[in-house]
Amino acid sequence: MQRRDFLVALPGLPVALAAAGKPRLWRVAEAVPDAGGEPPDYVVTLLEKPGLPRDFSHFPYVDPAAPKGGVVVLSAIGSFDNFNGFIVRGSAPDDIGRIYDTLLRANINEPSTAYGHLAETIELARDHSRVVFTLRDGAHFHDGAPLTANDVVWTFDTLRRDGRPFYRLYYGDVERAEALDARRVVFHLKPTPDRELPLILGEMPVLPQHFWKGRDFSHPLTDMPLGSGPYRVEKAEFGRSITYRRVHDYWALDLPTVRGQFNFGRIQVEYFRDTTVAFEAFKAGQVEFREENVAKQWATAYDFPAIQRGLAKKENLPQHLPTGMQGFAMNTRRPLFQDRRVRQAMDLVFDFEWCNANLFYNAYTRTHSYFSNSDMASSGIPEGAELALLEPWRAHLPPALFTEPFSLPVTDGSGNNRANLKKALGLLEEAGWRVKDRMLANREGQPFTFEILLDEPAFERVALPYVQWLAKLGITATVRTVDPAQYQQLLNTFSFDMTVAVFPQSDYPGNEQVGYWSSGAAKQEGSDNLMGVADPVVDALVQNVVTAPDYDHLLPATHALDRVLLWNWYMVPHWYLQSVRVAYWRRFGRPDRPVRSGLAFDSWWVDEKLAEETDNARRAGLE
Repeated sequence: MQRRDFLVALPGLPVALAAAGKPRLWRVAEAVPDAGGEPPDYVVTLLEKPGLPRDFSHFPYVDPAAPKGGVVVLSAIGSFDNFNGFIVRGSAPDDIGRIYDTLLRANINEPSTAYGHLAETIELARDHSRVVFTLRDGAHFHDGAPLTANDVVWTFDTLRRDGRPFYRLYYGDVERAEALDARRVVFHLKPTPDRELPLILGEMPVLPQHFWKGRDFSHPLTDMPLGSGPYRVEKAEFGRSITYRRVHDYWALDLPTVRGQFNFGRIQVEYFRDTTVAFEAFKAGQVEFREENVAKQWATAYDFPAIQRGLAKKENLPQHLPTGMQGFAMNTRRPLFQDRRVRQAMDLVFDFEWCNANLFYNAYTRTHSYFSNSDMASSGIPEGAELALLEPWRAHLPPALFTEPFSLPVTDGSGNNRANLKKALGLLEEAGWRVKDRMLANREGQPFTFEILLDEPAFERVALPYVQWLAKLGITATVRTVDPAQYQQLLNTFSFDMTVAVFPQSDYPGNEQVGYWSSGAAKQEGSDNLMGVADPVVDALVQNVVTAPDYDHLLPATHALDRVLLWNWYMVPHWYLQSVRVAYWRRFGRPDRPVRSGLAFDSWWVDEKLAEETDNARRAGLE
């Protein structure tokens, strides 16, 4: 989970609704079903109708004639010590997924829809008791071994048994997987209204069972990994760099889900411990493409000679996506943050308006929802179907939740936050804290002190002013920045007081909410429930979201969940940006077509003529 000062999440709902009308939560193929009631289809969608026909030739945002070849050098922050990114132990490269294939592949411009990739057809029982994927004839791994239904079953069973806790939660409503023959695999589904399961199963990477024979999947992998995807690992130096080579005889080369994508001949990823060093490498041309996550750097640092000469460019690419939630997350497993009034006080201390004006060049919008920038965000006071979901839990919820719209504190940005600090102190006093000798302490005399854990120095410029504001109430907060590998281990074991957390959201909230907020996830090390949310109200509302039979039920269920999470003040919400900031050396071609995510880098390619001109100009400038 990556921490940054903006959040880019998954494809968003509003655009989909404008294009497709109100969706329902499952589409049954229009073909006449056979006796078993399982009509084969080429697509899985939560919309009324898929955007692409059965005979589509490529995704609409790619150039099917894009040239192949060339090398691109990218950067990553942190380190890696193995290739197994599916387990809690160790640190794997973030982009190791390049080497694997999935049963389905998504069209970025179309929300909650995925088309058959490894799967040639998909058959869904009308009673939703099972889904059958038929694999394409000829699918194989990089060593030539055929990819079979047994590999799919083995992957599913192994991820649930030995993978991160996320997989056990994500696939929790699947009873079992079974290979019917070499090409057909059936997933037997538990009796549940969760209509998202076929999409969830379709995004599972399929791993080679024969490769893992004799290897312990629960341990880090240092042998060169094997996949079936468009790239394979050519070479790697742990902690320093990894190079992916395009598979020239990729089995799926001519599929519509691949055509026009994965064009780079080699992708070299250089690892840096520090964002400043990574940026200097980009300025020097040692890195050729980067996304910029720091508003100050975007506003002030991109005026170096290559930009001035037009050899490098910077662009804001508009995106139209739900932006989820980013913020300071409080670990409620710590006694210090178990009182809701204390958590609310932490938010009152934070001065977003000052940060936006003085640190971010007014680039950001404050986040007011766990489902921000989408119709799933709550607003006003609960009414109708949402109120009906909340009413049984009235005694367990703050009375104001039913009578007042949720709102975050607002300041004038001057740095004078006196009114909110006074309110915060009042809440802390209600919770049993008192200021004595300029120190906030509880009845036992224990001081109010905690640590903010970070994984990159860039965020210190936000955390350190926050520490100073907290000090005005007698709170001693410290900031500790550790390397990404140590940071991930501390998150896995929930060994932190407060940290920066990101919870991305998709067009249709579903099973991932169980991993984010459920009591079961709070108990499992390595889960995404960083705050330790363990509340029967939240558990019930999560189930309402997961089991919503249609859009009309999903919307109030998500509103209710959002509202309860907000009123419990588990996080100090941050901000979001509705564009992707990219900078790159002038050596790329790309399709002249918009994409909802703002960036679809897999559809770019190396333009040999531009690359040669840029390289010659650089050499001339250095002589």
